[in-house]
Amino acid sequence: MPFVKIWIHAVWATKKREPLLNKSIRQTIFEHIHQNALDKGIYMDIVNGHSEHVHCLFRLKNDQTISKVMQLIKGEPSFWINRQKLLKSKFQWQDEYFAVSVSESHVEDVRKYIRKQEEHHSKKTFKQEYQEFIDKYGFQVFKDKG
Repeated sequence: MPFVKIWIHAVWATKKREPLLNKSIRQTIFEHIHQNALDKGIYMDIVNGHSEHVHCLFRLKNDQTISKVMQLIKGEPSFWINRQKLLKSKFQWQDEYFAVSVSESHVEDVRKYIRKQEEHHSKKTFKQEYQEFIDKYGFQVFKDKG
């Protein structure tokens, strides 16, 4: 039996980064994302975010890939939000996401960061946070030429 413990911090946004996750529905959506992941065999540690994006910390099992986990934790909740009619218009996530590994020694720091999203975004916009992730992790952004 393989022993695998790979922590992933993932972040994704609403379509066009629209601030659709208002305070009245945000926690319900985050709780659903968390429970849906657990139901699908994904060890979801914490989910939180702000009006236009979600952060989560999860562990990969030996037979899971980041792309498959992200498909599962973004796809069904989007369908669920629409089925529950939590918003007046059709809800969608953006296709892109960030996913970075987290060393065991930094797991608690990431949990705290995710837990304090409301406080964090009283001082910084998601656009600023997004750029910090790009810079900090050296992601290369390709602009559409069309």
